[in-house]
Amino acid sequence: MSIGSRNHRRAVIAFVFLGFVAAALVGLTALANRPIPGFVTVSTQVPGGPGSPGTTPLSTSGASPSLLPTTAASPTASSTGSPATNASPSPTGPIAVLVGAGDIASCASPFSKATAKLIEGIAGTVFTAGDNAYETGSAVEYAKCYDPTWGRFRERTRPAIGNHDAVTADGAAYFAYFGAAAGEGPDGWYSYQAGSWHVVVLNANCPGVDACGPGSRQLAWLESDLAAHPGGCTVAIWHQPRFSSGEHGNDLHSSSFWTALYAAGADLIVNGHDHDYERFAPQTPSGALDPVTGIREIVVGTGGKSLRIFRPTIAANSEVRNSRTYGVLELDLAPGSFTWRFIPIAGQTFTDSGSGVCH
Repeated sequence: MSIGSRNHRRAVIAFVFLGFVAAALVGLTALANRPIPGFVTVSTQVPGGPGSPGTTPLSTSGASPSLLPTTAASPTASSTGSPATNASPSPTGPIAVLVGAGDIASCASPFSKATAKLIEGIAGTVFTAGDNAYETGSAVEYAKCYDPTWGRFRERTRPAIGNHDAVTADGAAYFAYFGAAAGEGPDGWYSYQAGSWHVVVLNANCPGVDACGPGSRQLAWLESDLAAHPGGCTVAIWHQPRFSSGEHGNDLHSSSFWTALYAAGADLIVNGHDHDYERFAPQTPSGALDPVTGIREIVVGTGGKSLRIFRPTIAANSEVRNSRTYGVLELDLAPGSFTWRFIPIAGQTFTDSGSGVCH
């Protein structure tokens, strides 16, 4: 065989061999890309981060996107204290909303207009924690100072009387303005239902309209009212706080209120009077920390009149304090549980929120 023939034969064999190799590679590639029964291909990106517009790399834990763990937001408190530590509730029924504050309207201050603006966007019952119209609770002050601001919500307001409201004839203008919603004058204590919750409103102008201690008509009524509503969740609202780090400090006139409410298993107390925001840990009527059966107190005298600094000595069990922010307190009252949220006026940033379960 000539050299040319041998070379031609080798070229043909090489060409055929390379053809077999190419076909084998194509087959292997197809096999590698074919889905295998029982396995799924998981994308390594989900919307929201780098990599391509709107994507974020997933964790490399091996879980599919739908099984990756999520972290629930915990209660926050932009404050001098720590967030609430109560277990987060799981409401299973209708939620009643209460929203409000104390120490509200003065014609000399523009801030009650700002807090009223907050309430515009919140459905539910509006509460007041006293001192609704400054300086003397007169009919003129209710008409000119309170009515143009918080008065727009009068049809859904359940008020509490404060010491400034009672300056004029033991609160005559207060009772005339709010009518039956304020309870019978000049007493001013009453109760109502908000969803599954019992709401008690008291008059802590003691010993003005009535003494608040043992033997008083108001305490007898309170004990009877609590006995008639056993076993449920209870919140009480009045003006002067039993515990406070604010300008006025602790007001011992309401000690008997605390004793009756604690004995009945009440859950929450809301006050005003001191022009600040302060939240206390659950405690006993004597001020001992009691995370199991104690009552949580929240002072929210931030309705618009003015703000005042705290005392140098902070009260025991005070968890959160702020004296620079106007705002309102929203309470979401569910069967067996509650949440709270302090909402600042536009332009201010302090907030506080948390949750609790009923006793």
